[in-house]
Amino acid sequence: MNHVERFRAVMDFQPVDRLPRWEWAMWWDETIARWHGEGLPAQLHFARVVEISDYFGLDPYQQYWFSTTDPTIEATQHHVEGMVSNMDDYLRLRPQLFPSHEHSIASMAPWARRQPEGSAVVWCTLEGFFWFPRTLMGFEKLMFAFVDQPELLHRINSDLLEFNLRLLDQFLPVCVPTFMTIAEDMSYNHGPMISRLTFEEFVAPYYRKLIPRLQERGIIPLVDTDGDVTLLVPWLRELGVRGVLPLERQAGVDGLALRNQFPDFLLVGHFDKMTMPWGEAAMRAEFERLTPLMRRGGFIPSVDHQTPPGVSLEQYRIYLKLLTQFTVDVHP
Repeated sequence: MNHVERFRAVMDFQPVDRLPRWEWAMWWDETIARWHGEGLPAQLHFARVVEISDYFGLDPYQQYWFSTTDPTIEATQHHVEGMVSNMDDYLRLRPQLFPSHEHSIASMAPWARRQPEGSAVVWCTLEGFFWFPRTLMGFEKLMFAFVDQPELLHRINSDLLEFNLRLLDQFLPVCVPTFMTIAEDMSYNHGPMISRLTFEEFVAPYYRKLIPRLQERGIIPLVDTDGDVTLLVPWLRELGVRGVLPLERQAGVDGLALRNQFPDFLLVGHFDKMTMPWGEAAMRAEFERLTPLMRRGGFIPSVDHQTPPGVSLEQYRIYLKLLTQFTVDVHP
């Protein structure tokens, strides 16, 4: 099977020759800096994640993140974080937002040529309708704004929806990604950061206009949200979202319980990164924990967030060795 066939088969709960070997969140920059001192070639710096993946023997997955604040594919938002307190602030800042991504879109063309032959998987990330207001306002001001400034939040998300739909119009003629993630991070260790009512009023209406555009092109929509996603999953399913990542184990997420409750929901991640510094036996036990989930389909194992700098290069190589072993001969 080629890489695209394999990804789609797993997501369709069909038999595969092996599971994809893909690190969706890659590594911290501090991790790469450490590894340079332990044998990773110096030319493989943090910005060259595709080359690093190839060096480690991982599958070729090319991500394009369409930032709301910078005309690159990287999420560079810190220069606007927390700057908005009211509508006047937003309107003053708005001319600096929603940049042109024409150069990034043009750079998709070579990857678009690889995707039909299955030699690479292209995926794109859009910023979501909780993520973006929180970036602009910061968490505390956002929480108050749900009550005190609903018109501001709807203006922000209406503008974001328009920007995201315009991006689809621009990049889909160049490349139709195999799947897309929507960056949200709207859950933490104890569940969603907002109530179901708040979600339905301020987030869901915009998903109902965005998700159908992905569905009509056969693009699999996933949501990126940290923490415990258990209560959030049914909210997302109702909107047409097909799956979530990263299923952080330290937040208490139980992927097998989610699979039992939502048999058709797609899951990515869930390998507890905190086991990695403890060596091969701990990592092997973690893969064994995930094996029943791998065998049921609709799941791709991956580090449940970026590999932290506490993990040595040798320990990461052990992880890769085990990943290779455990992703073979797992059929739904």
